[in-house]
Amino acid sequence: MPVHAADEHLLHRALELARHGIGLASPNPYVGAVITDAQGNVVGTGTYTYAGLKHAEILALEAAGARARGGTLYINLEPHAHQGRTPPCTDALIAAGVHRVVASMPDPNPKVSGRGFDNLRAAGVRVEVGRLEEQARRLNEGFACYIRNGTPLVTLKSAMTLDGKISPPPGNVLRPEAPDQGLAPSGFRGKWITGEAARAHVHELRHQHDAILAGIGTILADNPLLTDRSGRPRRRPLLRVILDSHLRLPVESRLVQSVAKEQDNSVLVFCSSVTEQRKSQLEQLGIHVEQLPATRPDGRPDLPTILRRLGQLEITSLMIEGGATVNGAALVAGVVDKVFLYYAPKILGGAGSIPFAAGAGFEDTHPAAQVKHLHLHRFGEDFAVEGYLREPYGESNC
Repeated sequence: MPVHAADEHLLHRALELARHGIGLASPNPYVGAVITDAQGNVVGTGTYTYAGLKHAEILALEAAGARARGGTLYINLEPHAHQGRTPPCTDALIAAGVHRVVASMPDPNPKVSGRGFDNLRAAGVRVEVGRLEEQARRLNEGFACYIRNGTPLVTLKSAMTLDGKISPPPGNVLRPEAPDQGLAPSGFRGKWITGEAARAHVHELRHQHDAILAGIGTILADNPLLTDRSGRPRRRPLLRVILDSHLRLPVESRLVQSVAKEQDNSVLVFCSSVTEQRKSQLEQLGIHVEQLPATRPDGRPDLPTILRRLGQLEITSLMIEGGATVNGAALVAGVVDKVFLYYAPKILGGAGSIPFAAGAGFEDTHPAAQVKHLHLHRFGEDFAVEGYLREPYGESNC
């Protein structure tokens, strides 16, 4: 196999190892490492997990032992050269006699970016950077946004008909027998808008995020659980964030009852107006309640403040699964980094049907939210559009 083809093959393997850390590494990045000996044989691999503490390259070095000398490290992210929860990985690589490092991208943290490569080069290690960089950047875009801005990467997810409707008129809706399979905000005459394949993918998306956000309107209409049912392991439960200005969250809701049953403390409610009695009632059931100033004209806390608070809680990625009001507010507030929008081949029509985004909206097409870098996905007869409203590796998003 030619050298460049072998390099790409082994970097693909490192990226796949890094993906094994999804749900297990946050708030740190996803990193996978492969080490070959001087003859190009794979002698060690590693995947970083937060609880496991040791970095991917250290795990790979331990597996390789003396065979790492004169070999090559393949890794999706720059080895760190600073003292953190663990000693610098670059020191261990140099001491092990690694001859060459092939990395997909630099560390997105501007405070340390490039330092690891510089230390390796100063020790005589050959460093090559940039192969499969786009894949590597997409994998760690949540960490990049969080480490640069102190706020999570925000993905707005919704499901709708081809004409942009997420629900028929409220009076015509028949609630499905099994609420919260992932996609119909309040059911589509007793049926989901999208099919099973798309609904299953929603749980894969949830698994990729630290938190999910919905408004109280969605809770009252659909009584969802908002849980990650992908079946994949997580280090910490998916944080379920509810916007509930006047703290109307029913104690009999499935959301509250699930916390009381599981005792996982995974629901956080942001409100602006609350009585101590009501707050105490929910907190006794395991619900976290935080009161924020009502800075918006409608008496609600503003979304940038909520995102900064989530950043303080080490939430690196947030998926919004709200209704039309929350969707519209998030877009107008400019807090959405990317969208993942599912479409079913149906046309609902009707003036009373619920649109994807409600509220003031944008005055013209020029200031409208522009989605770039589009990726299309197929799920049976349904499809989804994934794209970016702003660059997660940019500075000062919020």
